[in-house]
Amino acid sequence: MGGVRDAEALVKGQRLRSAARIARFGAVTAILLPAFMARRAIASATGLGENGDVLRDRWVRVWSSALLRTFGVHLVKTGDLPARGRGHLIVANHRSTADILALLDTFGGRMVSRADLANWPLVGPAARAVGTIFVDRADAASGAGAVRAIRTQLAAGSTVIVFPEGTTYPGDDVRPFHSGAFIAALRSGADIVPVGLAYQTGSGAAFVNESFPAHLARMAAAEPSCVAMCIGTPIGIAERTRAAHLAARAQADVQRLVLAARALADRKN
Repeated sequence: MGGVRDAEALVKGQRLRSAARIARFGAVTAILLPAFMARRAIASATGLGENGDVLRDRWVRVWSSALLRTFGVHLVKTGDLPARGRGHLIVANHRSTADILALLDTFGGRMVSRADLANWPLVGPAARAVGTIFVDRADAASGAGAVRAIRTQLAAGSTVIVFPEGTTYPGDDVRPFHSGAFIAALRSGADIVPVGLAYQTGSGAAFVNESFPAHLARMAAAEPSCVAMCIGTPIGIAERTRAAHLAARAQADVQRLVLAARALADRKN
């Protein structure tokens, strides 16, 4: 009987934790998003205060940092942030919804995201407000439009974050990278910054072959855990380099960084 009661108490605790975290996620977003939009409107109308990019980056860092704490995900990092003053394409493996929070907290900038996210409650308006680039990978026209949008942002000196594997996978094996974002980097002359992510073994924040709602619910119910981020050396773009070559080079760098992140994450466990 004691074992049954313990199991029931554990499940109840997980449900309560999940409900509390999801409620806080909604509250944080519902409070910060209107405040950001009002501040941006005032700055645009008066010409006073921070410019749009600085204000957006500050907001997304506050939002993502608050949500990492909400979901009990502790971020540890190694490597240097890229120098300011030029465009950077941040390329990383994709292993959890928390990846987005960790990358925005670290680099700011704009995310490249699946198109249907634009219509999600709360998340969709927030993503649209901060200039997320949406892409439907099954639609060639959408893909071409996303490449143009990435190029425009990179050429303007902005940071763009992309998961070139195209979707979320479990484990530490980095799948081949799609070349679209690398075409944009080539045409803009931006540097490519490889990043490897790994969640400590057994982390409830890591993806394990499940639907997005199931993944989010499990992450919300999970015990606190660690995600390690290893930032690599920027890849400069030489003349006459092909996008496919850049994609393969970046994939190899990210794979190496993932293995380093795995060692760091489990050492912190």
